[in-house]
Amino acid sequence: MAERKKYKGFKPEWEQVPPPPGTFRSILKWGNQKEFKEPNERLFTLMKQTFHLTDDDFKQKKKLGLEKVPEVIPTNISPDAQVYFEEVCGKDAVSISGYDRLSAAYGKTMFDLYRLREDIIENIPDIVLYPENQEQIEKIVGYCSKIKLPIYVYGGGSSVTRGFEAVKGGVCLDLSRHFTKVVNFNETDQTITVEAGMSGPKLEDILNNAPEKLGATRAYTCGHFPQSFEYSSVGGWVVTRGAGQNSTYYGNIHAIVMGQTYVTPTGIIKSYGLPAHAVGPEIDEIMMGSEGSFGVLTHVTLKLHRLTKKNRRYFSFIFRDWQSARDAAREIMQCEAGFPSVFRLSDPEETDVMLKLYGIEGTVIEKIMNFAGFKPHARCIFLGWTEGEKGFAKNLYTKVRKICKRFGGLYITGFATHKWEAGRFSDPYMRESLQDYGIIIDTMECCVTWSMMGHVHEEVRKFAKSRPDTICMTHLSHAYPQGANLYFIFIGKFKNKEEYVDYQFGIFDNILRTGASMSHHHGVGKMTAAWVEQSIGTRRLDIFRALKKHFDPDDIMNPGGTLGLDMPEDQRRRLRYYNRTWDNPAY
Repeated sequence: MAERKKYKGFKPEWEQVPPPPGTFRSILKWGNQKEFKEPNERLFTLMKQTFHLTDDDFKQKKKLGLEKVPEVIPTNISPDAQVYFEEVCGKDAVSISGYDRLSAAYGKTMFDLYRLREDIIENIPDIVLYPENQEQIEKIVGYCSKIKLPIYVYGGGSSVTRGFEAVKGGVCLDLSRHFTKVVNFNETDQTITVEAGMSGPKLEDILNNAPEKLGATRAYTCGHFPQSFEYSSVGGWVVTRGAGQNSTYYGNIHAIVMGQTYVTPTGIIKSYGLPAHAVGPEIDEIMMGSEGSFGVLTHVTLKLHRLTKKNRRYFSFIFRDWQSARDAAREIMQCEAGFPSVFRLSDPEETDVMLKLYGIEGTVIEKIMNFAGFKPHARCIFLGWTEGEKGFAKNLYTKVRKICKRFGGLYITGFATHKWEAGRFSDPYMRESLQDYGIIIDTMECCVTWSMMGHVHEEVRKFAKSRPDTICMTHLSHAYPQGANLYFIFIGKFKNKEEYVDYQFGIFDNILRTGASMSHHHGVGKMTAAWVEQSIGTRRLDIFRALKKHFDPDDIMNPGGTLGLDMPEDQRRRLRYYNRTWDNPAY
């Protein structure tokens, strides 16, 4: 259980008790049932001021979702199908319990959490299976194809796009319980092949301790660390085309994957598993990002890196404004000296919040900033680290410092970066604490070029801030020589899930209107499906449709709108929110 921080004034009763087993809250809770995170007093004070709240508003919690999930929920699975699945997987690996089915239906979008708090049960699979080998998965897919039974796949459950929600019922394959083994380790090629249900922590533990666990000569890392790292799966990383927080150095998942195997209704698909080839289009690229709509990803071969954590060089800088900070970031990425590993630049509003969150506000570091003329509401914090071979890490660190200084950056030690690192995987725990009082924190992200970054940032923030009393923070991360990811984080007091979804959809529309990508690394799922065709164009979507028809002619793989395919009518939202602001809803 997390240590409770001291407040000088009134402190709300932030949740610190594990949710009762079998309840809706035990499903909605992020991560470890015994771990919690609460805002520090500075952040709490900021939220009160921004949302015009008093201490009294934090004395009564909203609906907490403490009711028990019904053990019996009607299922449409036939007795014959259930018997078949039990014969294939074993009775212990088959479940029709209400709790198991609901647990495998919802991910971690705020919409999911709202529904769980309100005891809403919808779009759940009729049965959950826990296969332990590919042969079982092949039999399941073959049988489901024969009787036209929908199939959904659950990995770590951390989707923020309603990625595996069972809109049409059917079967959910939960790969997290048994399908988590190492299949092959090749130190000569520096690769590892694992089953798709393997979790991030299990993979890194095996690689970091490769001499003991794999008989290797040294320790390794995969290099993929999304914020959901502790509760996401390798398969989930791949099918959503994910990116980790260290992707500026190690690359997104598509740069790490070297081979894949899928079980589809029309047969087994296996990619080359070679460093490169020129034999037609790359199957790995075709299958990555398919989000379970073409088939079940069973095995992944990953490229490995030598573990060089000991060579890290941490840095933190403060810049006078967003423009000079972005200019420095672009020069670092284009100067041909190599790329830092963590690379995170916050805009002025996020910087103000981060200084509170990291405990820098009110310290000697802030006094130095103020004295040097780095003004609140204008200054921008940039943090990260270099790693790799010792000489490379040192040289790049020196280069980063020189570039930041040239663009007016003030070095403020590595303190802020260490504070960020300490909470990099734990920040999602704060969401439940805030939502208990009706405060929502959520994120959207997109990819932009350097030349369009300023316009996208300005326009999306214009809509985000058109809603009164809303915090909108933005940071640049996952950088490239040609551009970067822009990550928008908003915090607001919302009345209900309808108001939240209305606001979220408005942000999506404005991202699309500015020409940015609809997603950089979260995937599409069913949440943003209505924008896919406008985002990529009809001709490209037609390619997805053709692939879908080839791999899954009967539409049994993750049906219900994934990737903008087979969308139900209520999901066909067009550009309702274009040119719309919160205070002037013009359609």
